[in-house]
Amino acid sequence: MLKTIKNSLALSLLPVLMLANFSVAAETVAKNTANKAVSEKLTSQSYTLDQAIDYAIANNPDLQIAIERINQAQAQLGVALSAFYPQVTARVGYETSNNPAQVFSMIVSQRAFEPNNINTINNPGYRQNFRPEIIGKLSLFRGGQDYQNSKAAELGIDAAEFERSTVHNALIEAVTASYYAYLASIEAQKVAQDSISAITSELNQTKLKYDAGTVLKSDVLSLEVKLAEAQDAQIRAANGIELSKTNIANLLGLSSFQAFTVAPSSSILTKPKLTASFNDLLELAMTQRPEVKAAANQVEISLRKLKSEQGAYLPKADAYVSYGQNSQNPGFSSSRDNVTAGVTVEMDLFSGFNTQQRVSAAERKAAEARETERKTKLAIEQEVKIAYLKLEEGLARLRVTEVSVLAANEALRLVNEERRAEIVTVTRYIESEVARNKAQSNTIAAHYDALSAEAALKKAVGDWK
Repeated sequence: MLKTIKNSLALSLLPVLMLANFSVAAETVAKNTANKAVSEKLTSQSYTLDQAIDYAIANNPDLQIAIERINQAQAQLGVALSAFYPQVTARVGYETSNNPAQVFSMIVSQRAFEPNNINTINNPGYRQNFRPEIIGKLSLFRGGQDYQNSKAAELGIDAAEFERSTVHNALIEAVTASYYAYLASIEAQKVAQDSISAITSELNQTKLKYDAGTVLKSDVLSLEVKLAEAQDAQIRAANGIELSKTNIANLLGLSSFQAFTVAPSSSILTKPKLTASFNDLLELAMTQRPEVKAAANQVEISLRKLKSEQGAYLPKADAYVSYGQNSQNPGFSSSRDNVTAGVTVEMDLFSGFNTQQRVSAAERKAAEARETERKTKLAIEQEVKIAYLKLEEGLARLRVTEVSVLAANEALRLVNEERRAEIVTVTRYIESEVARNKAQSNTIAAHYDALSAEAALKKAVGDWK
């Protein structure tokens, strides 16, 4: 039942959204076998709508994942900024050779050259060289790539924050829709149970009259059919309660062992209403929906990435300094240390079209981001329109059902008087009572449908970002 609520709920429960900071008492049952699960006994917690929303915001795993992605984006910014700092490396090298050029270089580097070394320069024999050193390097220019990458990383933090806002907005709407669906199912079950009680009572009396020969068999059969319909409604309402409660538990991140109840909230007593025109709401949505901001953010990131790739066409310059020593033994002596410093400039003349293809891919990525932004705006416009129309429909249904309840109550009163005067059959009386119960059920459903539609509209314009 409650088709509108279910459709709204199905749309809003996409990624979403679960929690866990729960006030409970746990009790572990001993394990008898390796495959036996551990069960918990937890006290029941009651939630109003506001409490359920607060609990979800504090504990929902999807929201926590979004927060961790913000932290990841901040770390990525640190990685990008590291390119502006010197890079220092320590290393130790060892080599041995009898190559005359290599040996001569080792002798000179080790500060061990003597005049008689000239006599054995062609046959120096084997010589070894240990070189511990510290190397420092600083990037002076990389075609603007480091700068563009750092700016893209800064925008990445904003993108992660927009993602968190999106999850937050959808989570509140999903909790709200599930909450109203649960309460609507509770009310529908009460109406079904009242119908069952009334029909059962009338059926028992009619059977007695049938046994006495004062009513027809068709009257008994008609009541049995009505009873079956009421029982079917009761079964569907009970199932709706369990499904709604399961959805709420899923959003709250509660395990199957954790018991909780849903408490009525003051919000259910308020009558939903439209507070602005569609154009005003659409303008508001385009201003504050995090998805719109995230799409624009992705366009900017893609442009920064494109500029970074284009920077590969420009020269690169690095400064470096090396401090170390050369020795035949692993020990260190300041008398044999040496320092080398310099600047290197390089430029790719031909990279096998690698740079060209990377730039082309970045251009296509930027074009994709622009189309994604346009698609996002169109989707939000559609979402706002649908939510607006559903709220209009919900309010209209609510007005109609409220009138139908008054009419159904009056009809039942009149039929009851006619029945006492034995003017109408018992079937007509039961039909009137069932019609009254159905009108009440429709009013309850319309009320919660309208509340859910109002919540969906608030989500559509980004009220809970």
